[in-house]
Amino acid sequence: MNHFLRLLIACFLSFSLSNSAIAQNDSLVKVIATVSPINDSSYQVEYTIQTKEGWRVFGQTISPEAITDTFTTPPHFLFSLETIKLKGPTTFSTGTTQQKDELFEKAFIFPIGAIKAIDTIIIHGFQPDTVKAMLAISIAKGNEFYQQEVPVYLFLANGKKAEAFQIQLPATATTAPAGACGEAANDSKNASGWSVFILGVLGGLIALITPCVFPMIPVTVSFFTKRSKTKQEGIKNGLLYGLSIFLIYVLASVPFHLLGNVQPEIFNSISTSPVLNIIFFVIFIFFSISFFGYFEITLPSGIANKADSKSGLGSLGGIFFMAITLAIVSFSCTGPILGTLLVGSLQGGAWALTYGMAGFGFALALPFTLFAIFPQWLQSLPKSGGWLDTIKKVLAFLELALAFKFLSNADLVQHWGLLKREVFLGLWAFISIGLALYLWGIMQLPHDRKGAKISIGRKIGAVLAIAFSVVLILGIFPKNASYIKFLSGFPPPSHYSIMAQSSENNYGVHANVMNDYSKALALAKEQNKPILIDFTGWACVNCRKMEENVWTDPAVSTFIKANFILVSLYVDDKEMLPVEKRFKYTSKAGTEKEINSVGDLWATFQAENFNQVTQPLYVVMSPDQNLLSNPVGYTPDAQVYLNWLKCGLAKGK
Repeated sequence: MNHFLRLLIACFLSFSLSNSAIAQNDSLVKVIATVSPINDSSYQVEYTIQTKEGWRVFGQTISPEAITDTFTTPPHFLFSLETIKLKGPTTFSTGTTQQKDELFEKAFIFPIGAIKAIDTIIIHGFQPDTVKAMLAISIAKGNEFYQQEVPVYLFLANGKKAEAFQIQLPATATTAPAGACGEAANDSKNASGWSVFILGVLGGLIALITPCVFPMIPVTVSFFTKRSKTKQEGIKNGLLYGLSIFLIYVLASVPFHLLGNVQPEIFNSISTSPVLNIIFFVIFIFFSISFFGYFEITLPSGIANKADSKSGLGSLGGIFFMAITLAIVSFSCTGPILGTLLVGSLQGGAWALTYGMAGFGFALALPFTLFAIFPQWLQSLPKSGGWLDTIKKVLAFLELALAFKFLSNADLVQHWGLLKREVFLGLWAFISIGLALYLWGIMQLPHDRKGAKISIGRKIGAVLAIAFSVVLILGIFPKNASYIKFLSGFPPPSHYSIMAQSSENNYGVHANVMNDYSKALALAKEQNKPILIDFTGWACVNCRKMEENVWTDPAVSTFIKANFILVSLYVDDKEMLPVEKRFKYTSKAGTEKEINSVGDLWATFQAENFNQVTQPLYVVMSPDQNLLSNPVGYTPDAQVYLNWLKCGLAKGK
């Protein structure tokens, strides 16, 4: 399994480095393309591929003794529109030569000079005026080899321009009303930062009592006290060690601040990506199997050995490397917890992640620092033993439950219908029953001793697990939805249900909710009511909490239904827009972005007009699109939220 983990890491690094190399070497290949219409839906694409001197392009034909073309694909187009099909094979009008490639040590047939080729494409349905394509190409020079995708824009003379949505509103810079309108937005941001920090602290405390970290506390502190010449030096080294642990986890969040400069909604795109969520599902299943005791996960020994070789008490750098060594050797236990923290806080942006990592590092560093200052406390620590293995296996069940949350995120944004609310709750109930059976000693896992005495703590835990599974099973039925309100945000929303018989759900206001801003605007003008925009997400936990705990409040739901046109815009919806409605948008910052999906549209709409990218975000606007109050985010207090609604409505009169 260590080999498997090394392979995963190697693949990840290879992917990252190859992308970096491609970005740096785009100028190695130049593509010039012209398009000629054949009829109303067919086009002939003629293109020329030019490479820098010394670089060779792997052609269409490979000699029989060569390796498979999995690595050396001939030039071919990849189109951004699913309505485009290639008609027949690509025609190359280029001379060729057979040569032995230095890198693969096999004979290949390479084209000579600039490559000229012709493709015929058919576009079904709407004919756009511009098509973005990527030319996939394999090139080599000596021991260097790249697989590149070169962007090419095809301009169609007979095509039409897409219907661009008006992302920038006509007027939004109105003065916010006096009073408390919108102040909750700032409060919620601050509260969100502190709440993520506290979650990080809880994650760090959980990590402390895992078998990878807990035994390290007395060993490390004893090392400090024995190697330090004086008590004061031991305290100083302990403080520096704790500070180093804290800094390591905070610094791990720095790259995400650089990502935020690319696109403001990048974190939402990452955290709701179906591919990423499925990857996390697989990884968490992998972690849970490891926690069950079937195998151990460790980072490659070379990494730990290099960090350990630089550790020691000789300098500040040595203490810092001791902290890095701790982070590496404890990875098998801290990795799943950090992964949960990473995905859970990404929607809040880079700072939310920093708060979470800071909380985790603080909790992890605290005992090492305190025991270094008060070494006599070590005597009161419980001895390592079977209880650590029990905790690790309990965490395995939790990791298994979280794995299905990631799969649910992908299912929701793609609308696959795999994990409807009842299925999700049933799976969690099944896992909870499994936990109870383990804690009772009925289910045996690796390293468990048959017939071992079951402690009172395990029996209590088993009873709680059974009780939790009963609550989950009861909560499957809509009439018992209130039983599981404390889980709001984790199960799919109540309208994503096998039992749902209509568009109504227990929010009480869903009949008025639309997902089309243009239609909501037209209805607002017709009824002369303000618009309540709900920027939400299928994978947004706080959005579900608002819907299931605040919107269900009778006073709130009645007030919204009577006074607003409510529109919910899902920023993570991966459903593709019709071809005629896809377009390229240039932001206020001057960056260009392809608007291809429903989520792309609403995420950009939110970022450009309200300078916020977190969800939920609530905006009250007049029918002529003027802001009536400051937007607010997550506001769990129903009365505070109702007061904000009333304030915005009063401003519109």
